[in-house]
Amino acid sequence: MDREAYFSRWAELHGGYDPRSNGLVRRWLTWTYVLARPLARTRLPPDLVTTLGLLVSVAAAALAAAGDGWWLLAAALVVVLSALLDNLDGAVAVLAGRATRWGYVLDSVTDRCSDLLYVAALWLAGAPPEACVAGGALALLQEYARARAAAGGMSEVGVVTVWERPSRVIVTAAFLASAAALGDPWASLGAWAWVGLGVVGLVQLLVVVRRRLA
Repeated sequence: MDREAYFSRWAELHGGYDPRSNGLVRRWLTWTYVLARPLARTRLPPDLVTTLGLLVSVAAAALAAAGDGWWLLAAALVVVLSALLDNLDGAVAVLAGRATRWGYVLDSVTDRCSDLLYVAALWLAGAPPEACVAGGALALLQEYARARAAAGGMSEVGVVTVWERPSRVIVTAAFLASAAALGDPWASLGAWAWVGLGVVGLVQLLVVVRRRLA
């Protein structure tokens, strides 16, 4: 399967949203396509890749709890690795012709677990718990609203907000790395970034959902 066919199949599995319409999404999927092609040839089960991504997210939180300095830097790198695995599972499934409805559900559930583990890593690095709880709740609320909109008849992703999975990964990794190098208050700032961007992303999504379902 060539890259254009992969993009088209990805769009079919995501309610018709064309990943080529957004530069960030297009570049991200291009990299996962390149990395997933050799894995697809090995017949590696996509669900196994999904599970590995979740386990790596657990490792990120564990590293953040281990201490500061190099431990937090390692946690930042592991967050990026978990996001890469999260995207590879879908790419492997599409390229190998093994995309299933169960895989879609499993991927969504593990994504939400990973989101909470990212914000837990910030808390373990020293961020205030109230900011972490609020940030995690906003991320879950955005994804819940999108899922309910799809159940209510919205046949597409709706809008790529400022607070999608790649943004959460970038923010978490960047602030953990900053906390590793500079200490306080970078973990706290990361948690509050989750809150601020979570509010903006939720509002963006709800505005579009209201228009689509009107």
